[in-house]
Amino acid sequence: MSPKDPLLRTLKVCIMNLQTDRGIVTDVNPYLSSCCELLELILRKGLQQPVLSVVHRDYWHCFEQLLQHDTCGRLSAVSLAVEETSGCRKLLSTQGRGRYLLRLAFIRRLLERVIKHLLHTPKVLEWYNPAISLLRNEEFLEPFLSLLKVLSEMDFNLDMKNCSFLDESWLLPVCEIYEAVPCHELGMELRYLSGRVFVLKLLPGSQAQVDNCVHPGDIIDEINGTSLRNASNGQAGVILSRLKGCSLSLCVIRCWGQDGGMYRPIIKLIRALREENPSLQFGPSPSSQQLTNQGQMPTPSQCLKDGRVVYIVQFLGKVNTGMYGGKEVLQHAIPLVLQKNQPGKEVRLDLKETHLTCTEISNKIELFQHHYPEISCVGRFGKPDYKTFAFCVSDSPETPQATGFCCMVLRTSGVKECEEIVNCIAAGFKQTEWFV
Repeated sequence: MSPKDPLLRTLKVCIMNLQTDRGIVTDVNPYLSSCCELLELILRKGLQQPVLSVVHRDYWHCFEQLLQHDTCGRLSAVSLAVEETSGCRKLLSTQGRGRYLLRLAFIRRLLERVIKHLLHTPKVLEWYNPAISLLRNEEFLEPFLSLLKVLSEMDFNLDMKNCSFLDESWLLPVCEIYEAVPCHELGMELRYLSGRVFVLKLLPGSQAQVDNCVHPGDIIDEINGTSLRNASNGQAGVILSRLKGCSLSLCVIRCWGQDGGMYRPIIKLIRALREENPSLQFGPSPSSQQLTNQGQMPTPSQCLKDGRVVYIVQFLGKVNTGMYGGKEVLQHAIPLVLQKNQPGKEVRLDLKETHLTCTEISNKIELFQHHYPEISCVGRFGKPDYKTFAFCVSDSPETPQATGFCCMVLRTSGVKECEEIVNCIAAGFKQTEWFV
């Protein structure tokens, strides 16, 4: 493998950005989620699936096995972190547990120790393909451990209670505590949907309405420390009835995210609630236009899919750029594609949280899918217009030897939309080198 592996190189840049604040790293740090996504990609790279098994193996299964092979005993810091993660009732999937453990390792400065423990457990390490995995490549292992050492020496102050959506997303919701005085009843109408307890409405004159600390569309995540993740119908009511006349502490997940728009992982559920009652108005905020990740209604060249804006653009083609994937190649690569005068394919460009996909509309065939760390640069082309953009991506990011870069060229229906897409791809992974 080339010593300039894109995952390690980008992780290094990400850690440098985390360090620029010169203080404690919190959940609002814009580079934290990118760092977590990168670590997750590295831990999944080369992880082999068991033969004749219906269970999909994820990196959490590796951490879980460390309990059985802990030579330091069950009271070691690593074992205690794994056991705490296993016991968290808000996590229902292996993905969520793996993510929770990574965040816990940040706080307790255990990340380097956890990975070293894995590396010294042969029965677990053999799950990784030596031809692909960074964990079994001597050339990459030392720089990777050096980066983990830097992370383990940093100060993290993360809200571990805010973990109910780690099963679905690295994007954390706004999570707040609502302290209610002893009362006969709070006066909230609740709706149970997909294991979540939504607030549908507040009764006029009720304690909840007077306090103005919880709003329609919010999720009741905990009541006095009791988790309501995957709660059965009526469970919250039973708990509240037992606590009549007692002080209440409710952990509330807001339906609106940090950016002021609807929290993306619950958009599908919010829509289901609206279908039941179209007159429902959620939260104290603006308008239903924020149901899109752009804060605006989709234009004719856009459509909605699971709450995201999906762009309808033309895929013009691609060209190999050799071993060069920097922004300087775009000014040469884009004209090469345009000179071919090939008919463009109408496609849907879906900019997801961790990767983008491009699907041909006519036959629904997926043309390509790329995680943001695989993208080396993205930018617009100014001649003859600013409606054309392109990005470079490694030809074969999963192979041991780099095989060069490929430039993907697309055209939008307008200048503003082109700029939006470029900015979205750049924001999708903040350490991607890009220009507008």
